[in-house]
Formats: sequence, C-alpha cells, structure tokens
Amino acid sequence: MQIGTWFPRLTLLLAMLMVPLGLSSPARAQLDVDVTQGNVDPLRIAIPYFLGESDIGAQMADVIAGDLTSSGLFASLDRAAFIGQPKSVNKPPRFADWTAIDAQALVVGGVAPGGDGKLKVEFRLWDVASGKQLAGQSYSTNPDNWRRIAHVISDAIYERMTGEKGYFDTRIVFVDETGPKEARVKRLAVMDQDGFNLRTLSSGQTLVLTPRFSPTNQMIAYTSFEQGSPHIFLQNLDNGQKELVGNFPNMAFAPRFSPDGGRIVMSLLSPEGYANLFEMDLGSRQVRQLSASKAIDTGPCFSPDGQRIVFESDRDGTQQLYVMSAGGGQAQRISFSEGRYATPVWSPRGDLIAFTKQLDGRFLIGVMKPDGSGERILTDGYHNEGPTWAPNGRLLMFFRESQGASGGPRLFTIDLTGYNERQIPTPNFASDPAWSPVLK
Repeated sequence: MQIGTWFPRLTLLLAMLMVPLGLSSPARAQLDVDVTQGNVDPLRIAIPYFLGESDIGAQMADVIAGDLTSSGLFASLDRAAFIGQPKSVNKPPRFADWTAIDAQALVVGGVAPGGDGKLKVEFRLWDVASGKQLAGQSYSTNPDNWRRIAHVISDAIYERMTGEKGYFDTRIVFVDETGPKEARVKRLAVMDQDGFNLRTLSSGQTLVLTPRFSPTNQMIAYTSFEQGSPHIFLQNLDNGQKELVGNFPNMAFAPRFSPDGGRIVMSLLSPEGYANLFEMDLGSRQVRQLSASKAIDTGPCFSPDGQRIVFESDRDGTQQLYVMSAGGGQAQRISFSEGRYATPVWSPRGDLIAFTKQLDGRFLIGVMKPDGSGERILTDGYHNEGPTWAPNGRLLMFFRESQGASGGPRLFTIDLTGYNERQIPTPNFASDPAWSPVLK
C-alpha cells in the first residue's frame, strides 16, 4: 500500500471512527401507563422500604424507585409523606393511607434469610384505587446479587404497568476515558444500566473503539489498536477470554453482531484506501464481501429480522445513510436532508433507525423510518454522538462531549419522544456506549 494513495482516506476513515407470588387475573387492570404520549404525566407510585431486618431492603427499594423514575413514566413519592407503613407482604395494605397521599400504585416488598445462606426476596404491586394486586413474585438469590433482583422487580413492574418489556436488568459496555484531552487513556468498561457495578475490561495501553454487545450472550466485539492498526476482537464478559477476529492484512473496524449472534458485519480497508462491508460467520470463520464501492462504507447494523443492513457511506460525496440486503448488492440511500449522517442503529422493534447528524456545527441525535421518512431530532448539542437502543426500543443512550480544556464525554439517555433526558453517572469520562440485551 502506497502512503500517497491511502493516507488521505485513512485520515477521513479515522475521523469517521472517532465521530461516528402468583399474579392476579391476566386481564389488564384499570391502572396503566400510556407510553406513546410525548409529555407523559408520570404515574405516582409509592415504594416503601422493603420489610426485613437487613439494610438490603431499603437499598432495593431505592434502586427500584430510581429505575422507574428514570423511565420518565413513574414518579416515586417522597417517603416522608407516607402516613403508614406496610406490616406484611402477604396481607393487603391499608389502602386509605395511600389514597390520602394520592398514590396510584404501591409496591410492598420483603427481604428475609433463606436456605443455604441465600436471601428470599418478594414483592407485590397494588392498584391503590381498586385494591387489586397487579403483580407479585418471590425470588431466592445470593446476598451479593440483591441489586440485580431489584432491577428484575423494576422490569416486572414496568411491564405490568406499560404492557412492554422493561430494560433495567441490562448492562452497558462503553469506553472509559481518563487524562487530558490530548492524551486520553481509553479502556473498555462495563456497568449496569444505572451506572453501578462498573468494571474495566482493558488496561488502556492501546486505543479501543466501538464496543458492541452480542444480542444473544455476554460477548462483545470491539475495535482495538493492539496490533498497531485497527483490528476486531471478541471478548467474553463472563470469563474474560478474548480473541482476534480474522488476521486481515489491512484495517478492520466497526463490528456489529447479527441478530442471532452467529455473524458479525464489519468494515475492511482495501489496499487502495477504500473501506467496504464484509460479513464473517463466527462458527466457520468464512468471510463474505457485501459492498464494493470506491468509498468508505462503515457503521453497519443489521435490522432485527436479519434481512437488511443500514450503514453510512461517503459514496455520494458526504456521509449519508444507506440500506441494503443483508446478502449485499445494491444499496438505497435513505438520508436526504441537510447535514452529514453517521452511526446508524436499527431499533430492536424494527420501525426506526437512530443516527448522529452533523449540521451547522451542531451534533444531533435523531430517528427516521427505514425508508428515510419521518425524520425527527430528539436532542442536539455541542457534540452528541453514538446512539444505542434499550432492548425495548423506547430509550436511547448516547454520549455528549462538553467544551473547554477540561471537558470530556458523558453518557446520557433520552426517550423516544425526545423528553426525559438524563445523565448516567460514571466516575470518569465515558463514550461510545452499547446496550446489552436483558440478562438471562
């Protein structure tokens, strides 16, 4: 490869990488949350500390309250306003105490020692107005697993009240960043979706980019400069083992798993400096070329049914979004408004594609339908980038760079309507998030 041929395209390429208890009747109760409205009046829910002698009960109630409040669909009532306290998980509460403070729903839970050193955790969800139990469940878990059980309970409440799957029992893989802007140390890291239980996965000795979760297990794919230039690695989060994906002679980057987790699609650099899309079967390690343009095709993402791929390309002169068959071939451009489009991600529902858009010095996070229609901007700022979908397709996470010499990227979430923007707490700067499927 001649430097004169590929260096200008390499510069652009790197820029694109960097910016890129049994239940009640199954019939629905009167008390529901409408998740389709833009400005939702949150459902007022009371979540007293869980009964029991351990502090874990209070901590679990706090986690559940935090989860539900973060969705924007629930308002957890101040415990200082509570008139009474539940006396038992297994007896109906005194509903007049909760009606008096205008609670619409009530969560009663308990934590007690179980067998073999485990904890027994149980909860019940009540409709205060009707006095009906809406949901209930009992769990047995190791004491150090209490936070995850709290997320599981949050998911159960969310699903019962909204009719949609929850997303609280999930993880985020991202790039943890420390140090000054001109010499940032970037490490792979993973945490719960609310910012807790963070652990780093790499030393920071080499640059890492674009970590992506498998949709079927706790495996991630990411781009690393460990070998001097970008190559793709797989890492198992359960045992820490990692492996190189293909010993390609040139750069490999921007990996993304297929919906069944058996393949990855990625960009490979040609000797001439072009980047095209390729697919690798992770079982046989066979590679198939999907695009053949004299451009930079990157950022690929499968549709949830595995039939199509959306990607970004500068084949028409500027970064735009294209959709093609998962088998390759002719691609159809879907972005036609002003600005440059990048980092497309297909919604788990299949109905929308999220993207980053650069326009007039601003970086916007938006969504459009797979045919390019219905474009909507959800948030904009100095530098927003890298959207990733919650598993239920109702929430996006992205990172936003702050200005100034001491500025850096932070993680934020925003719901699909463009409301309820929230910052996710991390100890350091954080970028390039990817949402896991719900844990099993």
